[in-house]
This record gives sequence, C-alpha cells and structure tokens, in this order.
Amino acid sequence: MKKIDLVILAGGLGSRLGSYTLTKPKPLIKINGKFFLEILIREFAKYNFENIYILAGFKGNQIYRLFNNKIYNFSKIKCVIEKKRLGTWGAIKNIKKIIKNDFILSNADSIIDTNFHNLIFKNKTKNTDIDMILVKNLNYKSNLTLTGLNMINNKVFFSKKSAYMNGGVYLVNKKLLDDSKYNNAKSIENDVLPNLIKHKKVGGIKSNNFFLDIGTPKNLIFAKKKLLSKLKKPAIFLDRDGVINHDNGYTFKWKKFKFKNFVEKALRYIVKKNYLIFIITNQAGIAKGYFKENDFHILHKKIKTHLAKKNVYFNDVKYCPYHPKAIIKKYKKITHYRKPGNLMLKEIIKEWDIDIKKSIMIGDKASDESAAKKSKIYYEYDFDNLYKQIKLFVKKN
Repeated sequence: MKKIDLVILAGGLGSRLGSYTLTKPKPLIKINGKFFLEILIREFAKYNFENIYILAGFKGNQIYRLFNNKIYNFSKIKCVIEKKRLGTWGAIKNIKKIIKNDFILSNADSIIDTNFHNLIFKNKTKNTDIDMILVKNLNYKSNLTLTGLNMINNKVFFSKKSAYMNGGVYLVNKKLLDDSKYNNAKSIENDVLPNLIKHKKVGGIKSNNFFLDIGTPKNLIFAKKKLLSKLKKPAIFLDRDGVINHDNGYTFKWKKFKFKNFVEKALRYIVKKNYLIFIITNQAGIAKGYFKENDFHILHKKIKTHLAKKNVYFNDVKYCPYHPKAIIKKYKKITHYRKPGNLMLKEIIKEWDIDIKKSIMIGDKASDESAAKKSKIYYEYDFDNLYKQIKLFVKKN
C-alpha cells in the first residue's frame, strides 16, 4: 500500500472570532475541555498515515509545545512554524523538501464526521492533481470560498445551482508542489483550486455527513454546545492477545501475528455499524525484555496497513508496558494503568465522546472483566466467534 501523510493547516489568525483568539490560535480553542485541534487529530489518526505535519503560524509556539513529536495512534506529529505569513499554499510549499509522500490536507478549523477511506485509498481520480471532499452548503459565512461545486464523472466543476461546497479536506499529489504555475500562489482556495477545477484537474467525493467550521462566533458557540454530542458514538473495547489474535505468548512480530477466525469480518461489521473501536492491552513482554516498545509500534503499524486495505481502522490503541516484576528498570512499577486497573479505559473515555451505555468490552481474562466493571462498561468474555458475538450485541442495542 502506498505511503501517505497528513498535513493540517493551522496558521490562520482567526480574526473573525475576535476575543476568542486574542491570546491563542484558533485550533486551540477548547470544546468542552478539549482542544479543537486534538479532536481533529484523533479523528484522523486512525488512518494509516506515515507522518502528520501541523503547519502553524499565529502563536504557533503554543501548538508546537502541545503537539510536536507527540504520537497519535502510531503516527508521529511534526510541527512547522512559518517565520512569516505565507498563506495556505505558501505554508504547504514551505515543507516541500520535508514531505515525501502524497498527502491528505485538512484545515484545522473544520471537521467532517465521515469515513475518509475512499478519498485516501480508493477514489484517486485519473489525471487529477487534487481530490477533494464536497459537503452540503450550510450557508456558512465563514467559508465563502469555493461554494457552488458539483461533480460529473468524479471531476469537480463550478455550478451556481449546486448545494455543495468545499469541505476543506483534500488528497494532494505531491508533484503539484513542483508545478511552476503556482510558484507565486499564496492561497490554495483562491489561487490553486479554481484554476485546477477550470482545467478538470480536481476530482472528489461528496459527503452528506455532519460538517462544522468554527470560523465565526456563531459556529463556535454551536460547536461548544453540540460538537461532541454530534461525534458521540458507542464503542467496542477489545483486549488484543486471545481476542483479536491467537495468543502464542508475547507476540511482537507480524509474521507470528495471526488473526483469529471471524475477527476481520467482525471488525468490518463494527465499522459498518459506525462504532468506535479501541484496543486495550497489557504488554508485559516490554517490561520483561522480550521485545522493545518500538517493536510493539512496528507491529501495530503493520496491523494498520493490513486492515486499512479492508476499510478497518482502530480509533486508538492503549497499551501498558509496565509490570511489577519487570527486568527493564523504567517499566518496573505497580500501576492501575495495567489491567485489572482501568486507567487505560479512563483515558479513552476522557479523550473521546463515547456512549458508554451502548458500549461493550470483550476480553478473555478476569483482569479484563475487572477493568471494564470499574469503568461501568458492559463486559463479555470472548467466545471464539467475534463476528457473531458483536452482531448479537449490536442487535440488542
């Protein structure tokens, strides 16, 4: 599978938000205690990105301190702060020597609750430089650029009668950064996309799902009241070894990682039913020196690559490398992070908006059950047909 990166544009002044952005960049506005940018990153990080780049500008040092070198779902974040205002296209051109792959490009002040799998992997239109997501036009005064868009044969064109507009998420061919026609361009919305659309170089897909741009006080107030409830979903929490894969003892190599029967079918079903998926796993093998923490990361990157081909994504993976009898000193401790403790689950519940009453955890040990009960999550032991088990649970709920 071709490698792909994620680039998030977070350099705007946010001037339309007035006092909200006097002391902070717009993406760091909090929505019910969560940075908007972090909500956005978590929504994207389930996809198999090689790297995540945040292009910061106004008060970018605040974004840099919070996110640079952080790892979300096994993808590392690199923050780049522009030294002077470059505009959206200028900021992208600024990392031309850094970025190695085609990339998904997203604004940092808007969010679409949709599955980007088709845009990332399936919908690359022939003879296009950019593929974009079109969303329903909600008369957003904060997003007047590229309204009235439609598609014929997957190619985007201007149409005053169309109810669709630019959703602010694009798949960009890296070669476009070398196109001399756009050397002096500042804005991707004003200077690049209109010309590409005119010459039939833009493909796309439509989304009728929830879309929100926080660029005006009215939209921001709505976001503070409704965003997390709009993104709220039930979740499936899964232990890993013994539930997802055969437990042969301290599995850390892809060639020895074997999915149990019906697991991949179950995961596809979970995605289809729009549940969040989380892995919650003790990994004492790290503490005991059987393998390194980086080996665990490498394995899960391979799992992500494998499942991405099937349109399956884990929203997050929490693992505990600690053990009271550890051989590796830095991992030797007693912690409630390790099951039967429930701190891994508590982190997930804090970071995501989850409908706990409609969620389930499935494990194969008493420690899994204990952690679930402490978090008031309904629990079942794995009974060797995860697809049938999940399907029965979903029908009941």
